[in-house]
Amino acid sequence: MDTQSYKTVSLNKATVDKKWVLIDATDLALGRLASRVALVLRGKNKPGFTPNVDCGDNVIIINAEKVILKGKKMSDRVYTRYTGYPGGQRFTTPAEILAKKPAELIRMSVKGMLPKTRLGAVQLGNLFVYAGPEHPHQAQNPKEIKLNEI
Repeated sequence: MDTQSYKTVSLNKATVDKKWVLIDATDLALGRLASRVALVLRGKNKPGFTPNVDCGDNVIIINAEKVILKGKKMSDRVYTRYTGYPGGQRFTTPAEILAKKPAELIRMSVKGMLPKTRLGAVQLGNLFVYAGPEHPHQAQNPKEIKLNEI
């Protein structure tokens, strides 16, 4: 059997082929967008996926303020955070977050779908979210992809 190899190929930092992809978030559902972006950030869309290596692509999301939530989720969903002080629970809705920092809503959603480890933090660092149609990553020649092509 010299012609075929039955060895499992594991990627490492040197052999990973990282690309840049661009996603336009206009009129896309937040959860569907976040789950697909998390899949690309982890590298699970590639045949050589290795779970303990950052083998995902760099993702640029533009038009983050145009993301949608169906039904009453924009006003009824509540995000809770705690300041660390007595009585320091703070509550916000997606509508309030979109008004202040539109990119933060997508970043929070994607972060929740990544592993809660050091590798997950590195993978989240490969996500770049911008509120408008402009982004400073033209030099990387990102490939524009549609949500259903992932």
